[in-house]
Amino acid sequence: MAILKTYARLWADDLDLALPLLRDLVGAEPDLRFSFGSVELAAIGDFLVIAGPAEERAPYAGASATVIVSDLDELAAALADAGAVVTTPEATSPTGRFLYARHPGGAEVEYVEWVPELVRRVVR
Repeated sequence: MAILKTYARLWADDLDLALPLLRDLVGAEPDLRFSFGSVELAAIGDFLVIAGPAEERAPYAGASATVIVSDLDELAAALADAGAVVTTPEATSPTGRFLYARHPGGAEVEYVEWVPELVRRVVR
């Protein structure tokens, strides 16, 4: 299992207002943009912008980062071996499979195994 990419999470009320500055700072367009439930997400550079009303973003606010991994099953085994606790069981999104876990010491992280097309397109 390998970590393919790590995103710092940015919280925004409006994705369209948040993206212009990030486009300028990163010098690129978003690698992906999609809706998940009632929130909108965009990955641009090493940022994952999660946008929508604060109450709609709240279920995702516990995680400090989003980490893209090559194999979610191997990751889950490594987390269990280390004593981490899965706080959101495996589920699917438009980008692939994901879960949330709290590490020993308290950090909470979202782990995602992207669909192959995204790995080919975004991970360089």
